[in-house]
Amino acid sequence: MKLEDVVVVLCRPSEPGNVGAVCRAMKNMGLVRLRLVSPENMVDEVVRARAVHAEDVWAGARFFGSLGEAVADCSVVVGTSRRRGKRRKGIALSPREAARFLGAYPGGGGVGAAPPPAALVFGNERTGLENDELALCTFSSDIPANGVFPSLNLSHAVQIYAYELFMALDGGGAARRGGAEPVPRRKTDALCDSICDSLEGLGFYTRGERGAQHEFFRDVFSRAALTEFECGYMDRIFRKAARLGAGGRCKKS
Repeated sequence: MKLEDVVVVLCRPSEPGNVGAVCRAMKNMGLVRLRLVSPENMVDEVVRARAVHAEDVWAGARFFGSLGEAVADCSVVVGTSRRRGKRRKGIALSPREAARFLGAYPGGGGVGAAPPPAALVFGNERTGLENDELALCTFSSDIPANGVFPSLNLSHAVQIYAYELFMALDGGGAARRGGAEPVPRRKTDALCDSICDSLEGLGFYTRGERGAQHEFFRDVFSRAALTEFECGYMDRIFRKAARLGAGGRCKKS
């Protein structure tokens, strides 16, 4: 994966000055793909004034109504959050660990098609990422800080991650698996739906565990960077198992 394969997603940002400073932090480190989810009070003049020669990042920003829409084409999604709890992610990496993970994650290599991007997601300045937003992420990451005052300004947090990504991804030295390209998020979601359908048809879910298991499968498959072939093969395995369990005759896949 390379720097151009990474998108920065801001969920519900409310301070235009922060968004302008984020644009500058991104461009400093070679990141140019910005997406905003339901932004508030984005005064164009304020954003551009704080961007300082990174106005092109703001001009190229894309806007979405939900985080799900913003990351639908992404193969892996990193949610930044320092909060922990029962409904928060169990796997949390430091910025450097997250950058190294993305550096070793398959990027492109295919002819004539851009690789699915990876997303680095930041929450609202005051409240951070909500539980349902973090649930859409593959894993979480946080910045080690003074426990007495651990909250960072949005643009400062983006700068730290952008620096680590620049160090890990710049120069084209990222590890590849023979140019294998991971499927985008929407195909991972479709695979998880199919697997859960197969398991549900076998009576596997008795107490409404489907939602949690769908999230589990999605996170694991995203981290594994499934290719188109692997995604299809996994789907066929579960479909065949469902037919066998239902007593039907199976043809060779």
